[in-house]
Amino acid sequence: MSKLRHVPVAETTSQDIAPLGGIDVHFHDQHQIIYASRGVLAVTTDSGRWISPAHQAIWVPAGTVHGHRAYGATRLHTVGMPPGDNPLELTEPAILAVGPLLRELIIAYTDSRRPPAERAAMHGVLLDQLSRAATRPGRLPTPRDERLAALGSILDSHPADSRNLSELGRLIGASPRTLSRLFRVETGMTFPQWRTQLRLQHALRLLAEGESVSRVAAACGWSSASAFIETFRRSFGHTPGRR
Repeated sequence: MSKLRHVPVAETTSQDIAPLGGIDVHFHDQHQIIYASRGVLAVTTDSGRWISPAHQAIWVPAGTVHGHRAYGATRLHTVGMPPGDNPLELTEPAILAVGPLLRELIIAYTDSRRPPAERAAMHGVLLDQLSRAATRPGRLPTPRDERLAALGSILDSHPADSRNLSELGRLIGASPRTLSRLFRVETGMTFPQWRTQLRLQHALRLLAEGESVSRVAAACGWSSASAFIETFRRSFGHTPGRR
């Protein structure tokens, strides 16, 4: 297990991360915006996993223990912000929608070649744009019950597994009614909702690695490419073929 690191100041920087590269578990005394302008980045905590494609960023509040993992060749931008700068008053990690202006602001603000005075001038505009950013669903909650954890491990390894709760329950020694109740209590989701979120996260990772839409649909358990495209569009606002 990686040793937990305390990194007091969250850097404001941009860097390229190779596929499957990342940063081990750590925490900051500052808030952090994590944005991948290219590729896909996953942020994981004890409570769940968030995955961010190029039209979304991840807000990580100060003190949150988390790790990063890149999928595909990823251009990572991180913005450190003092504890007093929390324009959306978020106390837990969240997915933020990134429109064209916010995207360009983050990229410019994290450019180390910018003079400090220029960066200082952009700070207020960045806070203003963040205050207007909509939050998006995207968290995959991590179940704590050992039965749900076992079920989650099965599906995380094989997202195309289409067995229902009755069939999966027989493997782990729990009734479908018990598992259904536990999913609602522990994750705030039904089992189908949780499995769809897991599949979407796997789909984002595979798309970032260059897989075709049809291959991703099959690998992640959709009955057809069109069914996958429609689910993806409803979740992210655009089709998976758009770069």
